Amino acid sequence: MQLTTERIEKRFLQPFAGKAVAPPPIWLMRQAGRYLPEYRKTRAEAGSFLDLCYSPKLAAEVTLQPIRRYGFDAAILFSDILVVPDALGQSVRFAEGEGPRLDPIKSVDGLSRLALSNTNDKFSRVCETVERLSQALPRETALIGFCGAPWTVATYMAEGRGSSDQAAAREWAYADPEGFAQLIDILTEASIVYLSKQIDAGANAIQIFDSWAGSLSEDEFARWVIAPTARIVSEIRSRHASIPIIGFPRGAAALLETYIHGTSVDGVSCDTSCPLSIMQKIAQSGKAVQGNLDPLLLVSGGDALDRRTDAICRAMAGLPFVFNLGHGIVPQTSPDNVARLVERVRVNRA
Repeated sequence: MQLTTERIEKRFLQPFAGKAVAPPPIWLMRQAGRYLPEYRKTRAEAGSFLDLCYSPKLAAEVTLQPIRRYGFDAAILFSDILVVPDALGQSVRFAEGEGPRLDPIKSVDGLSRLALSNTNDKFSRVCETVERLSQALPRETALIGFCGAPWTVATYMAEGRGSSDQAAAREWAYADPEGFAQLIDILTEASIVYLSKQIDAGANAIQIFDSWAGSLSEDEFARWVIAPTARIVSEIRSRHASIPIIGFPRGAAALLETYIHGTSVDGVSCDTSCPLSIMQKIAQSGKAVQGNLDPLLLVSGGDALDRRTDAICRAMAGLPFVFNLGHGIVPQTSPDNVARLVERVRVNRA
């Protein structure tokens, strides 16, 4: 990718042109969230979690809160990966303290309740948030749009909730792969439409979250993770050639290079279990890399946080790298520890 004027202004975008930046750009997954008192106040004002996601004014506000507080190099749209099944017509709700609840779809018979034609209203509300953010963010701050990858979203749709082993989706995929493929196809098409709308509304980059990619065997990973993601990347790139596309196949460090080659993403996020040596190898090939600080180390703080931050920055110096966590900020994190991390990263100019 070429370094356009926008890429030069927005430090976050430069690694996606293969450029090393010192100190590295930084943003954090779930940087807008319950660890911030200002988020909790806005969340209470919104009512339900989905009401917050679908309220452009309030969703933009919580997206901006960590930018005001910490000056991150990128903001990520405040929303949720389950907006897609909700917009398609599956009932989605969030139980306080329990997480998402969906009316499960466990076979091809349940697919009749899903329709891409249903999505315009809810997708449009999210994209209004993107429009507001594209106007409100500082010029130097990039805006990241996102969706959940088809496999990960399908696991929630089949189980009716989050699960430790994604059993319902895995069993369906084994017992009726052609039927399960129909669900994946619906989600792939919806994701293409959704991401394209976000880009049209002003997103500068997109990230595809495949949080449960690590639960699959190698051949199933190729079918349910790589193939649909490759289709999304190809379609988005045909419509928006200059937009960086980031993949996050969490838990799949052993297959990360296969994922990059198979999907043609511009960069990857790496979870905490991904060795720095693999991150270095990927970045040396010219692909941007994000990650992989343990979110619980951010909870602990102190000298241990400083040491690991320095070690990551040293390992990735001179390479196209964006500092991030290996997963999202957890609610018990001290805002002061986040400030300490940002300050520490920004003194690393090796």
